[in-house]
Amino acid sequence: MSSSPGASAFYGRARRTALCLMGAFGLWAGLPAASRAATPSSTGPELVIEDNDFLGPGGSDQQSIIPLLFSPHVRVLGFTVVSGDGWENAESAHLRRFLEIIGRTDVPVADGAVYPLVNTVAALREHEHQFGTIPWKGAWGGLGAIDSTPDQQPPVPPLKEGMPHMRALTQSAAQFLIEQVHAHPHQVTIVAAGPLTNLALAIRLDPTFAETAKKLIFMGGMLDTSMMSVTRNADFASDFNMIFDPEAAHITLTAPWASVTVVGSVSNDLMMSRDYLNRITRRSTPMTRYLAQYYEPLPMWDELTSAIAAEPSLVTSSVDAFMDIDLTHGPNYGHAYVWPEQLAPKKQGVRLVHIVRGVDATRFRDLFAQEAQSDIAPAPARP
Repeated sequence: MSSSPGASAFYGRARRTALCLMGAFGLWAGLPAASRAATPSSTGPELVIEDNDFLGPGGSDQQSIIPLLFSPHVRVLGFTVVSGDGWENAESAHLRRFLEIIGRTDVPVADGAVYPLVNTVAALREHEHQFGTIPWKGAWGGLGAIDSTPDQQPPVPPLKEGMPHMRALTQSAAQFLIEQVHAHPHQVTIVAAGPLTNLALAIRLDPTFAETAKKLIFMGGMLDTSMMSVTRNADFASDFNMIFDPEAAHITLTAPWASVTVVGSVSNDLMMSRDYLNRITRRSTPMTRYLAQYYEPLPMWDELTSAIAAEPSLVTSSVDAFMDIDLTHGPNYGHAYVWPEQLAPKKQGVRLVHIVRGVDATRFRDLFAQEAQSDIAPAPARP
């Protein structure tokens, strides 16, 4: 069976990752059993890796690093990048340039999946023809038409904020995720705010990856998108992170995580408004000047997701349910479904998730403004 150039590049990257992981697992397997099964530390900062589609400059994707880097309760092990809102190579460049601007080039960046596991530009184009327009298509057309979208990732264009000097790691995102989780067993929180392709690759490469992490907190799983698209902003109602790579979302949601927190529609009412931006930019720092220059009037989707990882007490209400993603190629392809425990098809691998329904919005805004006004993010001492 022939494959597209995009698919060949994707699987080539996967093969290289697998070869690298063979060496990494060999070293890990050689550790004493006591070292491999280290108990989680009850003290010290929360260890976090954020996986995101870091569209930039500015906007919710880039701003999501602020609650993690500026929190005294978090040590960021690294950032991993995935195509979604933009192409992976440009997203990575925007993120690395932002880290330079705020003086945090000590935090590594690992490049990840360029393409979804199964979904393609051609498939999404056909889906729109049959079932209607998807408002936001990210790298594959944004808010516009998909008809002229290239099938392959284009070169990184000149960036408005300048090109970065900081380089990404030579490791792939999946390799980095697996390595760090095994280096800190049951201590690493994964914050995922983009399509879940990198996590799915890590899960398929290492079946113990999910159970060795501490927990997963992800942005997605919006459950009321149909009515929201009619009564509110259709773009904000689109569950893009799931739609872009439904198979990856299914693999991730059915993996044996110790805990999964879903941050979905609750984030739509937390806007980065002009008034709120003016409050943040009362103090002039490299961070606030960046936020002002590249301001986007969008919900603070990813910022809230990161903030919940740093400050779980921001959540005021949640509900537990079993969740999965529709993989049938119909109008609901890529949409999340939930069941109560008594109705859940557990033999199909669906697992319990905690769906955030309410947050302390005032406290979130206060914390984010305070963190964004800091001169430089505190760099915790590394062991």
